Amino acid sequence: VKTGRVTHPPLLTPLCCPSRSSILTGQYPHNHEVRNNSLSGNCSSLQWQKGPESTAFPFYLSKQKYQTFFAGKYLNQYGKKDGDVGYVPPGWDQWHALVGNSQYYNYTLSVNGKEEKHGDSYEKDYFTDLITNRSLHFLDDRSPQHPFFLMLSPPAPHSPWTAAPQYQKEFGDVKAPRDGSFDKPGKDKHWLLRQPVNPMPDSSLTFLDSAYRKRWQTLLSVDDMVELLVKKLESIKELDNTYIFYTSDNGYHTGQFSLPIDKRQLYEFDIRVPLMVRGPGIKPNQTLQAPVLNIDLAPTILDISGVNLSSVNVDGQSFLSQMAPSLRNGTVRPVFLVEYTGEGHPTTDPACPKLGPGLSQCFPDCVCEDAFNNTYACVRTLNKDHDLQYCEFADSESFVEVYNLVSDPHQLENVWKKMDPTFLQAMNQQLIKLQSCQGDSCREIK
Repeated sequence: VKTGRVTHPPLLTPLCCPSRSSILTGQYPHNHEVRNNSLSGNCSSLQWQKGPESTAFPFYLSKQKYQTFFAGKYLNQYGKKDGDVGYVPPGWDQWHALVGNSQYYNYTLSVNGKEEKHGDSYEKDYFTDLITNRSLHFLDDRSPQHPFFLMLSPPAPHSPWTAAPQYQKEFGDVKAPRDGSFDKPGKDKHWLLRQPVNPMPDSSLTFLDSAYRKRWQTLLSVDDMVELLVKKLESIKELDNTYIFYTSDNGYHTGQFSLPIDKRQLYEFDIRVPLMVRGPGIKPNQTLQAPVLNIDLAPTILDISGVNLSSVNVDGQSFLSQMAPSLRNGTVRPVFLVEYTGEGHPTTDPACPKLGPGLSQCFPDCVCEDAFNNTYACVRTLNKDHDLQYCEFADSESFVEVYNLVSDPHQLENVWKKMDPTFLQAMNQQLIKLQSCQGDSCREIK
């Protein structure tokens, strides 16, 4: 069987828990209702567990007699309260899930519903290596009579950016790229982007460069993981019969618009992630520009497994037809939605007493990366002729941002005030439809 590789520019909700929930369900956040990383924002809540999670894609793979394996970070609030570590989501045969958010050492796992504590030994506990090794054992022990699905979710390159000992001195002279929107003022953008000091102080530059290097260092263990998995698949003679997806749950910024580090913004650097796929029917070394969303991963995986997608409640669509047109027919979506609900603290951050309540992620130098009013929805139209993004904020200004990404790929100029009112009205109506769409209607909006 011929295998190849394809790379897409996928887009998504710029935060872990809502994005991961979309990956699992194939649904936009307004349908699975996971709004942010908090329990009150529905992250791994009982409502999530009893509702969308009960019919996430692993449930359908299990019905197809797939042997399923999960290891790594799952959802930020998993195991911390509702259901605790004894809860294993439907569809998983082997379950090695991190309790809470990313850690590299000193963490707790739910191993098939039983608590397993880990310390600070590199050989025994380094999380990326541990989940790699357990996945290799799964492949050795699986039954060759049934297909398998394996999902690995390493902590890298998430904070606290703890690299393996052998990689902690790598990339010593690397700095965050200084191009595009790096350290540009956000003068025509929403309230939160107008707050950072511009240009950034040296302390912020030092902090973000250090974070950038450490993130790269942690990813070297992910490189090792990919290499070991590919070699294992080769050794058990399954490589040419296996689809491999390599992607992430959100983007990240290091200095863009003078925001030192984080995600949560509507701009390309936070909503785009890498996606590389190899597998049967995919020609090697091709790059496809058609838009792919995180909500498309579940239907694509189910399409490959043989599930009839008309029987599944998803907002996304399979992109198998784009990667392997010899196997499937399909269409490319012309418009799609990006939505986010901001997080804030009800009280003032004691480290930043001059700032009022309602803000969060205020570091370094009291630059806040999120707020309750950092709540927005965007409609994006992307085809061979144009690439436009129209965003509305749920804030006291009813702020609007519009970008022509063909002429302004770094989103430096908000052209809202230059646009024809008829166009703005049409985009507003399209956005209203997308924000209430469900299932087929999400794919039918033109």
